[in-house]
This record gives sequence, C-alpha cells and structure tokens, in this order.
Amino acid sequence: MSLPFAKYRKIYFVISGIIISAAFVCLVMFGLEPGIDFVGGSIMEVQYSGERPSIEEVKNALSGIDLGQVTVQTAEEDRHIIRMKNISEELHQSVLEKIESLSDIEELRFESVGPLVGKELKEKTSLMAVLAVFGILLYITLAFKGISKKPLPSWEYGLASILALGHDIFIPLGFFAYLGHLNVAQITIPVVTALLTVLGYSINNTVVVFDRIRENLIKDRRSSFEEVVNNSINQSFSRSMNTSLTTLLVLFAIFFFGGETLRYFSLAMIVGLIAGTYSSLLLAPLMLVSWMKKR
Repeated sequence: MSLPFAKYRKIYFVISGIIISAAFVCLVMFGLEPGIDFVGGSIMEVQYSGERPSIEEVKNALSGIDLGQVTVQTAEEDRHIIRMKNISEELHQSVLEKIESLSDIEELRFESVGPLVGKELKEKTSLMAVLAVFGILLYITLAFKGISKKPLPSWEYGLASILALGHDIFIPLGFFAYLGHLNVAQITIPVVTALLTVLGYSINNTVVVFDRIRENLIKDRRSSFEEVVNNSINQSFSRSMNTSLTTLLVLFAIFFFGGETLRYFSLAMIVGLIAGTYSSLLLAPLMLVSWMKKR
C-alpha cells in the first residue's frame, strides 16, 4: 500500500516550521552555554562516601570563593560534576575543603583547559562544519548531474539536502540552548562531535532517498514527478525507519547506562537522528516537489 506522503507535504513543512521556530526562540533568548572546551575553565568530579548534599548546598558552600559562574550537576547516585572558571591549585584546594565540610568526598578528576585552547577548538569546529556543508553540496550536485529525466537541475537536490541538514542541526542546538538555560547541559566537544555525526548520518539517509528518486525517474517515464517522489519515499521508508530505530536503541542504552561523559553526546545524537530521519523522508524530497509545482 502506497502512502500519500506528497499530498500532505504542507503539513510536514508546518510541523518543522513550528519546531524550528521554537528552537530559534530558545537560541535567541538563552543562547548556547559553551563548556570549558571552548571558553576555558576547570572541571571537577567528586564522589561522596556519605549522603550527597544538594546542588544548592554545594553552590552556597562555594559562594565565598572567586570561581566565576559555577555549574553543579549530579552524576550517578553519589557524585557531583562542578564546572568553574580556570583556577589555580590554591583555589582548587579551597574548593575541596569547602565541599569536604559538607560530606566526606573522593576527588575522581580535576581538569583545566586554558582559554587559548578553547578558542582554537572553536575555530576548528566551525571550519569543519563549513567544509562539510560545501563538500555535501558539491557531491550531490555532481552525483545527480546525470539524471535522464530532468524536471529539476541537480544543484537543487544539493540545496534541498543542505536545507534539511540545517533543520537537523538547528533543532538539537535549540534543545541544548534550553538545557543550558536550565543549567543541565553545555556545548562541549562530545556534543559537537555528535552534531557532526548527525550531519553524516542525515545526508546518508537523504542520498538514499534521492538515489531511489533517480532510479525511478529513469525507469518510470509515465508518472509525474510528484508520483515518482512519493513512490520513492514509500520504497525507502522501511529501510530508513529500521536503520534509525536500531541506532536509537543503542543511543538510548548509552544515554541511560554510558555514564555522565557520554550522556549528552548520546542525547544530541538522539535528537539529531530523529530530526534527520524526519527530514530525509518528509522534507528534503518533498521540497523538490514543491519547487517543481511552483514551476
């Protein structure tokens, strides 16, 4: 049974528009909360042998020390992760003393990243993202240049893919902006790595659907372009959903059992993967139909 995806394309566009608008509002109102990887600072993880104090108790205990903006997160059932500005060893020992006054602790890690390193990482990350986008646009333009039935030029396939990628990245960024506002999560190197991985995963799904459109344009010369695209989505739907669901099972396992270090990496992947699967099936190919209709 062939589902009429193309018929309801405006509904899919509206749904995406609402979600992207919410992400935009979060980004404008709250902005992204960069981690110490980008702005420099110190991170400390402590484990309590007794009862774990509340986040407010830890913040109150540290309020008398010049640590800049302090973020305290729970980890496991007996740990806290504390983020602060880059501090000296003297201040490091003062922080330990203040926390030990609340409960017996064991320091599991203490790391410092200078602001120069953070700036360098930020510049390299931006450069990688820009190069990835241009590479994707060039690849798709060349790959679809040889379509025998040409209702649309090949570069518009590339443009649809880039717009879908923007959708897939914008949504998790808005989500993390909201989490940063709640002091739950920051933008760190693992989160950026997850977003770059989403780029590759999403474009792979999109190219699979576009390849099916290309094959059907060659085989089926009687159907309209809208019918060809709709049939191609139906033929790719099961494959894309099965791949995404099996990947999500692994990501949810990492999120719940992988520990604090991998938690937000997997969360960014989960949000991006859901957005990417949606855009690969219901946005990118249907953009082509809308453009064709306007012509």
